[in-house]
Amino acid sequence: MMDESEALRESVQHPAAIWCYSQADQGVYQLDHREPPADLPFRWLHLNMADQRSLRWLDTQSGAPPRLLAVMHGREGAPRFEMVGDALAFTIHDFERDFELNTTNRVGALHVMMRPGLLITGRIRPLRGADLVRAQLEQGPDIQDATQALSLLLDTHIDGLAGLVADLGTQLLEAETELMEHDHMPDSRELMGARRLSAQLHRMTVGLRATMQRMEREPRLPESVCLMARNLLPRLVDMDTDIVAAQHHLRQLRDELDLQAAQRTNENVYLLSVLTALMMPATLVTGFFGMNTGGLPFAQGASGTFMATLVALLAGALTWWLLRIMGLVRRK
Repeated sequence: MMDESEALRESVQHPAAIWCYSQADQGVYQLDHREPPADLPFRWLHLNMADQRSLRWLDTQSGAPPRLLAVMHGREGAPRFEMVGDALAFTIHDFERDFELNTTNRVGALHVMMRPGLLITGRIRPLRGADLVRAQLEQGPDIQDATQALSLLLDTHIDGLAGLVADLGTQLLEAETELMEHDHMPDSRELMGARRLSAQLHRMTVGLRATMQRMEREPRLPESVCLMARNLLPRLVDMDTDIVAAQHHLRQLRDELDLQAAQRTNENVYLLSVLTALMMPATLVTGFFGMNTGGLPFAQGASGTFMATLVALLAGALTWWLLRIMGLVRRK
């Protein structure tokens, strides 16, 4: 039996695979976490790039040239695309996932490298699209080469983003309906989250479009890969159009909220101004009768307080009448 030291050396030679897909014969596939044999017609390895074993395996056993390794080792940043010979590598961005939540608002990078018979994908933290791809693979699709695997990966990724775009549009439409029909103010934090999500989706879509355009125009790529990229571009254009429409809808909703807030502020200021104008004569009267000087009216009679109160009320009523005559009091 293999002792612990030999088992450790054996494990170090293999990448930290999250899952691996391989197909030996027509319709016979395997999906698990073990590295498939190198002599199979097609292999797909999804690696944990936060583990040094994956980085070491890429450098020593993947057969990738240095330019492609630089793409695979890159951190989350701008999308990249490189091609050397018959191999290519690029990065796309997707939302990260947590154990408790399906999707977070953090954006991570999925690194992809393809050469004949091999597709390698890797991420540092769990990504939404990668989990959706595995769910597709568990249903047993017939993937016979790297081009079909890449098509499945990109189709699933775009479908996932399109679902988020549709949910965003529905959220904004419901918020607008609640505001217009039920006068229910949406939570400002939800609108800020929607604005951030739309900006993230827009950046992802623009970056993926640029990558697909590079692939479509690359003369060294097989025609099947160029055709796949060409077919995906209209979907990305339509999705980006929906994102821009959602951003425009969000701006209109924010403008409506700002308009209503300004209207409520003006109404409050108007009410306070009217109250101030009505109270000024009464304040003047009470101030006058509060002077400790001789000869004040109503100072000697038993009904002096009543008479002073009546004068204050009459002064307020006179002020109200003058404001109505001058048109400074609006009628509902």
